[in-house]
Amino acid sequence: MLVMPSAFSQQIAVVSSNGTTNVKQTLEDAINAATDGCVIYMPGGGFAISDEVKITKRVTIVGIGHTARNSDNADGATIINGNLFFNQGSSGSTVMGCYISGSVVIAEDGVVDNMLVKLCNVNRIEIKNGGCSGTIANQNYIRDGFSGGSSSDITVNNNILGYCNYVGSGVIKNNIFTNSYSLWSVVNNAIIEENIFRTYSYIHNGSNCQVMKNLVFDGTWGDDPISINAGPEVVFKNVNGWAINPVSDFHFTDDYLSYQSQVGIYAGTGFSETNLPPVPYIVAKRIDTETDAEGKLKVQIRVSAGE
Repeated sequence: MLVMPSAFSQQIAVVSSNGTTNVKQTLEDAINAATDGCVIYMPGGGFAISDEVKITKRVTIVGIGHTARNSDNADGATIINGNLFFNQGSSGSTVMGCYISGSVVIAEDGVVDNMLVKLCNVNRIEIKNGGCSGTIANQNYIRDGFSGGSSSDITVNNNILGYCNYVGSGVIKNNIFTNSYSLWSVVNNAIIEENIFRTYSYIHNGSNCQVMKNLVFDGTWGDDPISINAGPEVVFKNVNGWAINPVSDFHFTDDYLSYQSQVGIYAGTGFSETNLPPVPYIVAKRIDTETDAEGKLKVQIRVSAGE
């Protein structure tokens, strides 16, 4: 099928809890139009957003994936150019399936609870208020790191990220930490298990943490550590200089495959390689340039769905 560009490819659907749909051209307009409980469905393409835009309602922002690996998507990845600010009033919000050039910033002006960031490629996830609780970061590429603002009941699981710090309590599990300062500053009252650490440098125990079954490539840490007598270049299929992007391949090589179910991103709840959220996306489309004799415009669209 011939794939042709369409004026419809940049339209964002804002769906309310009662099923009413508004269509907007920009992400800012979609956020402004959303009411509490709305879902903002974003197609492939690039969408700019200003730091002046603050999300102050409970919304779910869903893209169609952040990586070129979903190459059958005719419109490409969903790319947000800028930062997303979830401010007071946005508790319970979600963002998934997007490449975000900047960061997800939570609670810069008050308490925001129960945030979910999933299946994204994002620079940083940063919580600004220690009174927050319930933030979850799952199956993301976090190019810089996660900063918890000393908030509580945090879950950071099955991510590839540089570091994690300022956690008041929660679970840090099945991640791969790529920086030399993986866990630093204040991480307290946390369960830290089945993670992979590039190096032991600047790992801080914090206080009242349960540390077990972690793999550290140049040492051991905590209870029941996993020890592999080989370097990351041998253990992983493509460590890629510890770069946090889809080109890196942190699957274990055949000689060490038995460890893949024990530690790292593919253990526990697992990691989606394509990072496709469970929404339809356009595989191919053909739209005639002219109407027929009856004034009808012929549109052919083939869709698939994420995992």
